[in-house]
Amino acid sequence: MELIAKYIPVLVFDASQVPNVLDKYAVDWHQLWCHNWAKDFPYQPDVRFRIAHTGRQILLQYDVRENSIRAVADTDNGRVWEDSCCEFFVSPSNDGIYYNFECNCIGTLLIGAKKDTNERHRASEDVLSSVKRWTSLPHQPFPLQKGDAHWQLTLIIPDSAFFLHHINYLSQREMRCNLYKCGDLLAKPHYMSWNPVHSEKPNFHRPQDFDTCIFE
Repeated sequence: MELIAKYIPVLVFDASQVPNVLDKYAVDWHQLWCHNWAKDFPYQPDVRFRIAHTGRQILLQYDVRENSIRAVADTDNGRVWEDSCCEFFVSPSNDGIYYNFECNCIGTLLIGAKKDTNERHRASEDVLSSVKRWTSLPHQPFPLQKGDAHWQLTLIIPDSAFFLHHINYLSQREMRCNLYKCGDLLAKPHYMSWNPVHSEKPNFHRPQDFDTCIFE
């Protein structure tokens, strides 16, 4: 598949305004339709996303409906994947480095970078704070709650967040990426993605399963 990140000619500094901006410029929604490892994890939440860019920022919005919710991680670079979590993995160039942006439903963020050599890097506090976040839920941790839940998450990812690269401008770039929804410790764990993941067990750290994202 191919993903188009529409160009929006205005910088956005408040993550709570991202939905309004994406509405104004008619940015399309996409479904996380790949139900990976369905035999072992049969539950399938309803998850959609949309993506755009301003030349200097990636604008990302998720909309999630699921039958349980959890937000225990309240410190950045914590174990957010165990909570109700949305993720954006992206390789900005052809040098074997990709970044993982993982955020739970209360806005706690993890940013990592990894090379083909399995050398891992975690983002600094400065990089983490540069990524603006908004969720429809208060930033208050809570334990597992069963029952239907609907929540939204937005991220503003500046080009400087790619901290192992020097990206001057996003327009006319082609990257490779995948987008995910997970929750290892939810009532019904699940591992959804935009592009299929071809591994025997849950593993999102597979750049070979990324697909093309074109920044207009």
